[in-house]
Amino acid sequence: MLPPPLTLYVHFPWCVRKCPYCDFNSHSFQDTFDEAGYFAALKTQLEQVVPHIWGRRIHAIFFGGGTPSLMSVAALDDFLSHARALLGFGAQVEITLEANPGTAEADKFAGFRQAGVNRLSIGVQSFADDKLRALGRIHTARSAHRALEMAHQAGFDNFNIDLMFALPGQTLEQALADVETALAYDPPHLSHYQLTLEPNTPFYRQPPAALPDEALAFAMQQACAERLQVAGLVHYEVSAWAQPGRRCAHNLNYWRYGDYIGLGAGAHGKLTFPQRQEIWRTQMPASPGAYMAAMARGEHGRRWQVSAAERPFEFLLNRLRLFEPFDLADFEGATGLTRSVLVPLLSRWQEKGALVLEGTQVALTEQGRWFINDIVADMLD
Repeated sequence: MLPPPLTLYVHFPWCVRKCPYCDFNSHSFQDTFDEAGYFAALKTQLEQVVPHIWGRRIHAIFFGGGTPSLMSVAALDDFLSHARALLGFGAQVEITLEANPGTAEADKFAGFRQAGVNRLSIGVQSFADDKLRALGRIHTARSAHRALEMAHQAGFDNFNIDLMFALPGQTLEQALADVETALAYDPPHLSHYQLTLEPNTPFYRQPPAALPDEALAFAMQQACAERLQVAGLVHYEVSAWAQPGRRCAHNLNYWRYGDYIGLGAGAHGKLTFPQRQEIWRTQMPASPGAYMAAMARGEHGRRWQVSAAERPFEFLLNRLRLFEPFDLADFEGATGLTRSVLVPLLSRWQEKGALVLEGTQVALTEQGRWFINDIVADMLD
């Protein structure tokens, strides 16, 4: 077992308003927001973690949410200064911050850039006002364009555009129009997700009218994929496209079964201890108030060890989302197990045409991309 690359995820759990399709850990900005208390808790948690990662280098930082663009520049700057002092990362580290076009401000974007953020992920979702209203988004098409222009003016040459498809009442032509509009900004990275009805969301309890059927959603995905390929973007993960050299460093590490520190309310983390042949996961309290109280009491959240039996499933669950080959030595280094655990499963799916196993290299076929969940589920049988 080898120590994998390490990244830092920081969860900012507040939104102006929670979207009806969202199942992420987010809370109303108006009801419970305590920025000073929350960032004090983040710094406390980071100080707790440092002894467990001493000597390891941080490869990327990602501020997710929620709506991290709601945070003040001063709070972000102070936190990053504290993190640099503890972790010693330099200016070359990719630091991503998620931004909602409805909370975008030119001065804030410039301040975030000055504080060290060098990549924005802008949650556009659609450039059509009727689709944004159907999704319950707080922004308009005009504010989406404005946010992208402000990002450029603030000096962000590295950014992601989030788009969704299979939206209520959406046609194939409208889905393609959203992609075409996004491509006009020459995005280094584009995330393209199908709207899904997640349990415990308003959309799950009462689905919106006129959702595209499965056949139309598939046609949208295929047509948009063809357009993105023509534009020179590489489909490197199930929902992610990037220009060469512009893949998201934190997410790439996550899908490669790397380690990551999870700071903040509801955040998950994963740390590997090669000398002990152990992998540990962490989870913090989901409520911002409960999280801040736990940090004030010196608590550490929930921790549990990933058993040897669980590691192959976890590895494949993450690694097969990436459309790049992996070596069986990667599996051994990440899990501490021998490749013999994995080879029978891989051979079965190679016979079905979903995988190619050449020597020690494993790769999904084009057909196999549609059977990732089945392959992973087979690991549990």
